[in-house]
Amino acid sequence: MSIRRLPSHLVDRIAAGEVVERPASALKELVENSLDAGATTVEIRLSGGGLDLVEVSDDGSGMSPADMALAIERHATSKLPDERIEAVASFGFRGEALPSIASVARFTLDSRCRGQDGWRLEIDHGIRIGEGPAALPPGTRVRVEQLFGKVPARRKFLRSPRAEYAACLDAVRRLAMARPDVAFTLEHDGRRTLSVRPAGLPQRVAELLDPSLADHGLPIDLDRNGVRLGGVVSLPTFTRGAADQQFLFVNRRPVKDRLLVGALRAAYQDLIARDRHPIVALFLEVPGAELDINVHPAKTEVRFADPQGIRGLLVGGLRSALDQAGHRSAARAQAAAPVRWTSELEAYSPPPGAGAGFPVYDPAATDYREGVGVNEARSLFTAPPSARAEPASAPVLDHPLGVARGQVAATYIVAEAQDGLVIVDQHAAHERLVLERLKRAAGDGEVIAQALLLPLVVELDEPDADRLEDASAELAAYGLELERFGPAAVLVRATPAPLGTFDVAALVRDLAAELAELGGAQALKARLELLAATFACHHSVRAGRILSVAEMNALLREMEVTPHSGHCNHGRPTWVKLAHEDIERLFGRR
Repeated sequence: MSIRRLPSHLVDRIAAGEVVERPASALKELVENSLDAGATTVEIRLSGGGLDLVEVSDDGSGMSPADMALAIERHATSKLPDERIEAVASFGFRGEALPSIASVARFTLDSRCRGQDGWRLEIDHGIRIGEGPAALPPGTRVRVEQLFGKVPARRKFLRSPRAEYAACLDAVRRLAMARPDVAFTLEHDGRRTLSVRPAGLPQRVAELLDPSLADHGLPIDLDRNGVRLGGVVSLPTFTRGAADQQFLFVNRRPVKDRLLVGALRAAYQDLIARDRHPIVALFLEVPGAELDINVHPAKTEVRFADPQGIRGLLVGGLRSALDQAGHRSAARAQAAAPVRWTSELEAYSPPPGAGAGFPVYDPAATDYREGVGVNEARSLFTAPPSARAEPASAPVLDHPLGVARGQVAATYIVAEAQDGLVIVDQHAAHERLVLERLKRAAGDGEVIAQALLLPLVVELDEPDADRLEDASAELAAYGLELERFGPAAVLVRATPAPLGTFDVAALVRDLAAELAELGGAQALKARLELLAATFACHHSVRAGRILSVAEMNALLREMEVTPHSGHCNHGRPTWVKLAHEDIERLFGRR
């Protein structure tokens, strides 16, 4: 086949495939144009998640009719004053966005320079259909309707309006963080879902990500070899269940780079659990000569001349901020929840010849005090004990995990076994026990839902509320009954009865974050097990909780009859044992 030139309309569609992947891509390009035009206010309107309408209005410099005609031609731009691409400081410069969008949608461009009349240009899927005067304040307004309306092969691969709206909202948030000096508003199907006024960087990040970040965030300000690093990171005790709120900006341009993931892992590696993720918004200012911003058609990636130096700067800046935080903590107060350890398997029975004074384990009573009945045992857990309930004087029997002798640092249970000393992490152990109970109960369809006296309203982002609504049937299998309560909230009507009292709002937010990370690719069983793990983590008895000897022994006995109780839900060991020989070596007896 001989080589031929492609027709212009096909060239435009090929370019559109690179630049306009979905409504969020078109929205990103239009908002970037507004920011490059010097806008101080950007107003965005969406309909049908952007599939039906994307409209961006700004109060920027505007364009003359002649400039508007050039703007819809390929490779025409006002953002590249000379041939030095590396010196470009604007968001875009390739001159492909507007003609690419106009080739696959109904496109209306209204613009007006200050002191001049407005002008309108209309294009329908690459064909100019009209132009004339327009009434509008100084600035520019762009309407994109019926995206891929005449390209069904592309439109059928777009996702649902909800999913497309979530992507649009994420794009607007990133750009709003990049430019805290600009006001942004976003309306979706006639409802205002985002509105921020000009503010300082920490305040803007907190407004867009989590208002609590204003109190639980750490500012970063570091300058090294001409590269400046700023931003906000969360305390190690203020984390999320998914890495969906971690952002990197290079020269005020939102980008995605693996450097950020590696730097966060290195900076937080000994401070947070592997399943927790910090909230981060980092802003790098790099000299243009040290940066290549033209490595991706949508400009979402950059290439650094010295990537290792940039990584060292990120890790150093993060560690410095975390080290200076000292003893600051964002740990939420734990509710005084009743604790009851029971086993649904056969109770572990003491061997023949056990001492007459040793209490027998009764899973219904979950109490080891001699002479205490079932009803009295249940009343034992109406409030958490404030100290030891009785002396740890039970004889040592042939229990694999021994008999409780005390508690260290209100975190570790110390038990004496026939062959050594056992130390148990009470939170990690109880977390595994709760998870196994929930998994068994859910598999049998026996999780009992406890109705709340007053339903609890949990406010969320609209995409998070959408995900929880879609997963409500799966959550109900674990006793968590939710229903939609307006565009950006859910109503909790019931919680899993086995969990007792816990922070329901925090659990719901973590579940939403996990659903966002899992998406639809995970098998149903894997999703349910992850949700059960989140339930278990929230209900488990925390480090710092004072336990009675009866509670400690009940925990040990249930561990002995529960599968996988040797490690917690996150892969950490729940107990360690020092054999008598090991102890003797420590004291030089061997």
